Amino acid sequence: MNRITSLYLIPTPIGNLEDMTQRAIRVLKEVDFILSEDTRKTGILLKHFNIRNKLVSHHQFNEHKALASVISRLQSGEVAALVSDAGTPGISDPGFLLVRACIREGMEVETLPGPSAFIPALVNSGIPCDSFLFVGFLPHKKGRQSKLKELSTLPYTLIFYESPFRLSKLITQLIEHVGPDRQASVSRELTKIYEENVRGSLQELSEHFTGRDVKGEIVVIVEGAR
Repeated sequence: MNRITSLYLIPTPIGNLEDMTQRAIRVLKEVDFILSEDTRKTGILLKHFNIRNKLVSHHQFNEHKALASVISRLQSGEVAALVSDAGTPGISDPGFLLVRACIREGMEVETLPGPSAFIPALVNSGIPCDSFLFVGFLPHKKGRQSKLKELSTLPYTLIFYESPFRLSKLITQLIEHVGPDRQASVSRELTKIYEENVRGSLQELSEHFTGRDVKGEIVVIVEGAR
């Protein structure tokens, strides 16, 4: 392993374990410790690939408090890997604070390519992907409406993450701000057995999902303003 690198960001499968790369497995075996959003979930992943390494909890509720300790360990010469529950760390998951701190301290950060839910959802949507804006999760309450109003006039394809429990609410609010005819796509359970990609106007998507018991991680792609 290249000991010059202090921190590796390791994408993990968003569903299908075959998407784990050989390089990711090797790095996770070789680092001194692994920072994990949920040690229980990461433990299952490590066991599957026969990776025996130290896990350290690192999530949105403790990342501020844990930052100094992690930086101290890296400054002493240890090498860490950061993983989220699924996908690429830092994309709507913890990671930014640690990466910024490492860069400020002059330590090398390396990110491995790998799974991220919004890329396959975007490319698979049939909606232009030459220019897009990743929005991620909208605020649940404060600022939600003003954010949607701001986004409604942008010419870029919009990418949202959403909980299955709030999918119908999001589609309804999008219709209110951009109209029922805007083309969109909803992807859920990507790479898994019950993967579903539904495409059409926002009105058609609303009719499709209203009253349905929707499960899984959700990516919503919305056509930009013309």
